[in-house]
Amino acid sequence: MTSDVDIPPAADPADPAGPSPAPAPREPSTWVTLRSLLLRLHFYAGILVAPFLLVAATTGLLYAASFQLENIVHSKELTTSVPAGQQRLPLAQQVTAATAAHPEGTLALVRTYDEPDATTQVLLDVPGLPESTRLAVFVDPYNGEVRGALESYGSSGALPVRTWISQLHRHLHLGEPGRIYSEMAASWLWLVGVGGLVLWLTRRRRAGQRLRRVVAPERGARGLRKTLSWHGSVGTWALVGLLALSATGLTWSKYAGANIDVLQTSIGWSTPSLPVSGGHGDHGGHAAGQEAGAAPVADADQVVQAAAGKGLSGPLEIVWPAESGKPYVVKEADRLWPQRNDQVAVDAATGQVSAELRFADFPIGAKLTRWGIDVHMGVLFGLVNQIVLAVLAISLISVIVWGYRMWWLRRPTRGFGTPYARGGLRRLPLAVALPLAAVAIAVGVFLPLLGISLLAFLVIDVVLGRVAASRAGKAEVGESSESGAGIPG
Repeated sequence: MTSDVDIPPAADPADPAGPSPAPAPREPSTWVTLRSLLLRLHFYAGILVAPFLLVAATTGLLYAASFQLENIVHSKELTTSVPAGQQRLPLAQQVTAATAAHPEGTLALVRTYDEPDATTQVLLDVPGLPESTRLAVFVDPYNGEVRGALESYGSSGALPVRTWISQLHRHLHLGEPGRIYSEMAASWLWLVGVGGLVLWLTRRRRAGQRLRRVVAPERGARGLRKTLSWHGSVGTWALVGLLALSATGLTWSKYAGANIDVLQTSIGWSTPSLPVSGGHGDHGGHAAGQEAGAAPVADADQVVQAAAGKGLSGPLEIVWPAESGKPYVVKEADRLWPQRNDQVAVDAATGQVSAELRFADFPIGAKLTRWGIDVHMGVLFGLVNQIVLAVLAISLISVIVWGYRMWWLRRPTRGFGTPYARGGLRRLPLAVALPLAAVAIAVGVFLPLLGISLLAFLVIDVVLGRVAASRAGKAEVGESSESGAGIPG
């Protein structure tokens, strides 16, 4: 009769020492340990940070369509019928119509557009509006009719529909505390993406199928293998775009954004300002301390003509002086590639250009920042840009959903062994662990929310590891006691 219990082999008479003992298990290589550590970090980020990324991707998908929604919802204010052969009114007359309709406001700036059916926007500072918000008065450029007034947010001139979507994406309408979610998502996105790519590229595959299985889902796969195949291949295709969104998104963040500003200043990559007194070169174009009627409205057309003489064209933004005697600032506001972003200052008394700032003279870092922000907002390449953003958002949502499905398919209650072994950091050689720790600290200081959350994960991991080890030790002691109790003394 056979038994299911393993029977030790009989001693070999020729070998008095008996059978050779089983060889001791070898210590894993440094790379295997590093990969195990990266896998566990990727697992933690997927479980705990993915919800932030999922919200950011979903709201970002909605923002990608916000320009079309804005044009539809606010079409009455944004457009006008164009009578055949009718000429535009002088800009000064259009501004007068807007300020007469809303005398409670202080003239801040005017936006003009190339499209023949576009209205002129006259922006007023009105008491009681939220920060960075002005009242935009829409004027028919052909007959001076005021077609409506809406709140306009930020330097992009977002109207209520796009503003609501933008703030949902930025801080979930929770104000400053809500910005933590978006900064957390942007801080972790690059780490999750690059770490996932390394894990995906280092999986063992048959030589003839390596490249195809990296960039395309595996044919005929089922279950967990199929889900992993889609998770890895789609993530690989989307990675470059997601890294760009992470980098540009961090420029708007509260804590990492401040560090980015310091870095740009230290290496001379700050966005230059137009060299005029009165401080009109700020990012938002706000004219602080402006007084109603400080500059003569009749000069508006002369100002535009002076700017045109220096080559400025296309959509224009004319910033009114903060006080009498200060210059006007005229900015090209074309965000489509190839961009027109030149600026000039026009003396209010003489109507002559007194200073110029050419986008071609910007430092390369300032240009990259401008282009990156416009790509992130979906305006640099127009509709194509928005479609790419939508595809990236859908890809990220899909990768996250597939990641959660993989966790569910191999959850502990199904009896799978976990590949996310603890203790990888302790097993690394000092020559590897110390530089790795130094890099992690440096990154954590530059991206504070990433550093704090990563430290929290490590602390939780150590605590869970100690608890698991303690339980395992107690279980072994219990088993030894039970075994000993059955042996007669």
